[in-house]
Amino acid sequence: MKVSRLFALFALVILAACTKPVVWAPEEDVIAARYVDDGPAEIVLFNVIRNENGRGEHAALMINASQRVLFDPAGSWAHPDSPERHDVLYGFDDEQLFRYTYYHARRTHRVRIQHLQVPAETAETILRLAQEYGPVPDGFCARSIFDILRQVPGFEELNPSFFPNRLSEQFAELPGVWEEVVYSDAEPTERQQYTQ
Repeated sequence: MKVSRLFALFALVILAACTKPVVWAPEEDVIAARYVDDGPAEIVLFNVIRNENGRGEHAALMINASQRVLFDPAGSWAHPDSPERHDVLYGFDDEQLFRYTYYHARRTHRVRIQHLQVPAETAETILRLAQEYGPVPDGFCARSIFDILRQVPGFEELNPSFFPNRLSEQFAELPGVWEEVVYSDAEPTERQQYTQ
């Protein structure tokens, strides 16, 4: 009896440690921040990689659908111009994209950015699934993106993992993916749209 009570107490402590404060921006802030990008419907995977050992430490997914948002599961980046609802950041225009990228690209880390154009309906489905996913606990960033993508036709074969590098490696195998790697001292190039 004492063992089961101890186990229950331990489980509650673990669950409490995984629970983040609920972030739910007011509707008027989300509507005011809405950003529609005139580029193609696409999803963009971010993998923040430690330079020292090549370990992926964080994953996020930008979705360009009827509006452009960032799904930043268990992420630490925040900005007053990007209201958040359960890890979905709204108003994700080019300025916010630049800020986000260079928040992560620094002396100790680089950012692998992988672009994939998708049909508009697919982008809209991924946007809806991200909005419905709910707050993501620490350590589940890659897994939550896997969970979302595997519900979408064309992504069912992804093999779930908790590791951002495994997500990046599998994403790179999808037809049509192109990528870039951003370092803190990187010079802008033609394809680095986030610097415009």
